[in-house]
Amino acid sequence: MARPGNKYEGAAGHELAAQYEAIDPAQIHEAVIPHLPTAPAAILDVGAGSGRDAAWLAALGHTVLAVEPSTTMREEAQRRHPHTRITWLADSLPSLEAVYRLGAAFDVVLLSAVWMHVAPAERARAFRKLVTLLKPGGILALSLRLGPPVAGRDMHPVDLAEVEALARRQGLVMVTTEVVPDRLGRPEITWVQIVLRLPDDGTEALPLLRHVILNDAKSATYKLGLLRAVARAADGAQGLARFVGDTAVAVPLGLIALNWLRLYKPLVAAGLPQTPTNWGTKGLGFIKDGWHGITDMPATDLRVGTQVTGVRAAALHAALGDAAATIARMPATYMTYPGSQSPILPAARERVGGLRAVPLVVDANYLRSFGELQVPLHLWRALARHDAWIEPALVYEWTRLMEGYARRQHRELDAGQLARAMRWHEPERGVTFARRVAADVMASGKLFCVWSGRRLSETVIDIDHCLPWSAWPCDDLWNLLPAHPQINRHSKRDRLPSADALEASQERIFDWCRRAWLHRENTATRFYTEARASLPMLPETGGELSAVFSGIQARRFTLRADQQVIEWSP
Repeated sequence: MARPGNKYEGAAGHELAAQYEAIDPAQIHEAVIPHLPTAPAAILDVGAGSGRDAAWLAALGHTVLAVEPSTTMREEAQRRHPHTRITWLADSLPSLEAVYRLGAAFDVVLLSAVWMHVAPAERARAFRKLVTLLKPGGILALSLRLGPPVAGRDMHPVDLAEVEALARRQGLVMVTTEVVPDRLGRPEITWVQIVLRLPDDGTEALPLLRHVILNDAKSATYKLGLLRAVARAADGAQGLARFVGDTAVAVPLGLIALNWLRLYKPLVAAGLPQTPTNWGTKGLGFIKDGWHGITDMPATDLRVGTQVTGVRAAALHAALGDAAATIARMPATYMTYPGSQSPILPAARERVGGLRAVPLVVDANYLRSFGELQVPLHLWRALARHDAWIEPALVYEWTRLMEGYARRQHRELDAGQLARAMRWHEPERGVTFARRVAADVMASGKLFCVWSGRRLSETVIDIDHCLPWSAWPCDDLWNLLPAHPQINRHSKRDRLPSADALEASQERIFDWCRRAWLHRENTATRFYTEARASLPMLPETGGELSAVFSGIQARRFTLRADQQVIEWSP
């Protein structure tokens, strides 16, 4: 695969781009075309080069994430193919770290003239990474170059048998192979077009989840609580996960404890049984002084980015410590693989002592100070991708357990109360604070709609959720933007801004963020804390605000790819 700083940069990169563009992609991918899903599908083009294939796929109606490490090739591709359905990313095999941080899954992963650039020692890892990016039923399409290498190019021998062996190891099914001549007329070169399909998720994550949810022995609701707390982290705080090699992510134990408290708070308040023999709080190891000090704290305040002062700060700190200790000692230890004593979600807990600073800012560093919980990568990705059915399954089984506990104690539970207590309490959709800040901004100067550039006033202004609330409930400061009511209510509404719409509005978004949030320390801290938790942010040369913007674009792509949210352009 092309790498920055090699023969794919500079004049050589422009020359190669011209060569690639001279070939019709419909001819090159003739073997793949019958197996492409109906548009719109989410497609990952690894080693996208000049953008030829990405543009062809986008023209067919697909959404394409085009990955190319060569700066020259990437910039040339963006110049040649400025298509709204293509999102560009600098990344490379075997790690594909930036792609993984998006958390997206793909219907098609395409590697056209790429595999010979992956060193043989890295291929098993690269192949495994590619497979985990596929949706169930998705296809992996590769082309193998057979023939002598080009002098000065980073190429290695390839063969079909190696790919077949890798496919068997990862549970992929060979759909088709086709030998075709070189489209540039080189007689010494032939190509093998390969299409592989993933019949299930190929990772055994879903059977493992079914085992824990339905079959694993439970003496309390703790295992379900832990799994649901991890699922909420995978759904809404992927930015806090730290990759551990290629097989696991490490999640701050404080984040899991925070979600744990948020889940149990309404259950305990309703007096619902969490163990077979006890009612209410009796027998729950994390119910201590800290818990009693946050009883009047709304569950929705238990979130990343919140700031707490005074006595309540010390109570929350203690409650998080007690929850982390309970999680590490009980469900993280006893939730094991079938037929094994090895924990699925091992925890490494740190003893944090008393609260060191007030106000208490619930950010990444603070949450990581409690330790880390390791989650197998295939399980983490399954929780992120399949939350739509995993969450109801967890809620149903948790409810069934509580109803069973109640019957053993000859009591009855109110179905409506159960449903209310089991609901994950999202924050109310509220823009009051942002409106108040917008009024302050207008008092010190002009304020403009980020989408249209039209001037706003105190009577003509809406606060828009950049990434729509209907697709992803998020009231983080970075997601709240000033907009003209005509656009917010009648044009954009609950649609997803296109990549071009975001790019065109970047400077106005930056201006709003600086004037609204970043000029005061408390809102600046909250702004970046929330962004680091909920967005897949990567280092950017333009500074931290540029990193936030890139994270918004990445999250936009994921919502488009996974949920097919309708796009909007001004």
